[in-house]
Amino acid sequence: MSDKPLHGFRVLDLTRLLPGPVCTLHLADLGADVIKIEDTGAGDYARTLGAAPGEIAPVFLAINRNKRGMRLDLKQAEGVALFLDLAKTAHVVIESFRPGVVDRLGVGYEAVRAVNPAIVYCAISGYGQTGPYRLLAGHDLNYCSYAGLTEQTGPRDGDPVIPNFQVADILGGAVVPAMGILAALLDAQRTGRGRYVDVAMTEGVLTHNVQALSALVSDGATRPRGDDLLSGREACYNVYRASDGRHMAVGALETKFWNEVCDVLGRPDLKPCHWAAGGDPAPAIEALRTIFATRTQAAWVEIFAGHDCCVTPVLDLDAAQEDPQHRARGMFVRSNHPEAGDVLQFAPPLKLSDHTFEIERPAPGSGEHTDELLAEIGCDAQRIAALRAAGVI
Repeated sequence: MSDKPLHGFRVLDLTRLLPGPVCTLHLADLGADVIKIEDTGAGDYARTLGAAPGEIAPVFLAINRNKRGMRLDLKQAEGVALFLDLAKTAHVVIESFRPGVVDRLGVGYEAVRAVNPAIVYCAISGYGQTGPYRLLAGHDLNYCSYAGLTEQTGPRDGDPVIPNFQVADILGGAVVPAMGILAALLDAQRTGRGRYVDVAMTEGVLTHNVQALSALVSDGATRPRGDDLLSGREACYNVYRASDGRHMAVGALETKFWNEVCDVLGRPDLKPCHWAAGGDPAPAIEALRTIFATRTQAAWVEIFAGHDCCVTPVLDLDAAQEDPQHRARGMFVRSNHPEAGDVLQFAPPLKLSDHTFEIERPAPGSGEHTDELLAEIGCDAQRIAALRAAGVI
């Protein structure tokens, strides 16, 4: 028997680009049979996003492993019929079209529920299935901006900055849907009744923007950018440039850690500048900027080694790959792809007892498993050939 916790569960994945595929990546890594369904045209744009002509984009390879792939034209009646036949065998359907598209295609929640009442049907969109913005186009930056995050991100007295991490796509469009799907799936196993899971990526950010909410509740307004406890106001929670242009992160929020930092730096006079003591952080920020600029990052790492006070190097991903903690936890893995060759990827962020993560299959080629999957629902070779000739697959 498989040790994978989602073994035996089938997921039909109609999503593309980043949010939905990351969600189903986690489900696939946990053992679900994820079937990536692409149209018969361009398919998932992530296949070529930022890649050289004729190559597969690394992001596509990273977020579509352990899935099977098929091509299906849902604008044709036979394509819809095949999808509904597949849905009869599935536990989850996940889509990320604009609201209303799947209903017009004939593969929306009501159509699928009619053939499979226990289905968990998850819809990921920028603003949700209801409300005045429901049909608006958008991307991660737009969703973070509406959720109050972008305005809070950046230096004091500076402009908002765009992080190279898609918070709405990943938090709102991958982690939150996975949470909703698993909750609904658990309930469906108990009751035999599925659920519709409506996920707005904007809300995935909004509902986790708790520091800004705290300021709003306590002060009646959010604080200016860079002026909150965790956004650069304090000396004890800040980033400082070393002499080689790299940086050190000081996360000494607790008094005991800050006191240790001051002792290591030979500046016990800065201890009263800590927020818990009600001190002014500005003199300490300037002092630490000057001090950290006198040595390289590597030198500071050595100086703080053995001092448990939340001071760490700011690593780029090259250095993170070689970091002993990540290596010990096996967080970077390599696999072989028939077209792309040796591929570097992240391991899953979960470590479950009695479960060993493995890459059973690389990211699928466009329509790679179409024949295999159609055979599983009873299509013989003659019908598959006819479907292909008609452009349905």
